[in-house]
Amino acid sequence: MLPLRGCHRRLVCLRGVTTASSLPLLPTATTTSMAAPPSHSHPGKALRSTPPPLPYASRLLPCLVLSPRSNPLQPSSAASSAGSAPKRIRTMATDAAATGAAVSPGCSEMKAEFAKHAEYLNTLNDKRERLVKASRDVTMNSKKVIFQVHRISKSNKEEVLAKAENDLAVVVNQYIGKLVKELQGTDFWKLRRAYTFGVQEYVEAATFCRFCKTGTLLSLAEINDSLLELGDKSAEPLQINVLDYILGVADLSGELMRLAIGRISDGEVEYAKNICAFVRDIYRELTLVVPLMDDNSEMKKKMETMLQSVVKIENACFSVHVRGSEYIPLLGSSADPDYSFFGASDYDQ
Repeated sequence: MLPLRGCHRRLVCLRGVTTASSLPLLPTATTTSMAAPPSHSHPGKALRSTPPPLPYASRLLPCLVLSPRSNPLQPSSAASSAGSAPKRIRTMATDAAATGAAVSPGCSEMKAEFAKHAEYLNTLNDKRERLVKASRDVTMNSKKVIFQVHRISKSNKEEVLAKAENDLAVVVNQYIGKLVKELQGTDFWKLRRAYTFGVQEYVEAATFCRFCKTGTLLSLAEINDSLLELGDKSAEPLQINVLDYILGVADLSGELMRLAIGRISDGEVEYAKNICAFVRDIYRELTLVVPLMDDNSEMKKKMETMLQSVVKIENACFSVHVRGSEYIPLLGSSADPDYSFFGASDYDQ
């Protein structure tokens, strides 16, 4: 429980009902009595004058003054601030002209040096964004070339490959050309992560077209030679590095696996066997190269996927070869069964 005196003080502060007329007059001055000490006081000790106790209203006055709405005698804040100067906001001046301090030659040289660094970083970030966009375009159009090659069959092989080569030339001239112009005369390794995925997809599309046309692997030197005509001869041209080439060739195994399954369904078993032997050779050679690489986790994942592709092609070819003798012609068909579809033309009927 609060004392009665404290409750009354809170009520006055909250309601603002006190006025100047309700308060008794306060003493204007406090007089201290300098009378002689009583007879029981010790001589030689200094006497301290104590003021008389203040009335109850004067003890209540500080509470009323702290509350502007409860004290009508207190002047408004606008009137009090009119006579005094406005507060000055404290700010930190970094400019030499504002502070009035002399600028040393070393400070100006330091600012100029950091301004160069900031300009270089901004230029590098802008170039990285342009390379990312160009790499995305290369990836998208290279995938279109790969999809075009997968439409190949016995009857339209030449036509499909011709169209795929034309689309690949458009990718080189329009989209790879943007990469070449952006990377002329710069450090390719510094911005490699910005364009590596587009280059890998282009290598995959180019090697896929070459294999479907000639049955051989497109080399890195041939790819780099085709890029020399895109750039300025006076500047250092863009050269695809060995790492991006190997990663692109590793992705080629997945497309060859799909092609082999499609050729088996069309009856081209020998073509599927050639694909199987080709993928085996690539996997065998890469198993010798990967241990020499500096702990490339991306390449390790691609090698696992490549092994799965090799196993799928082998299983498909072996199944056709071993179980080809179990082929049963359709009921009602008078034609003799053709076991060459399953690689068993010499089967003794």
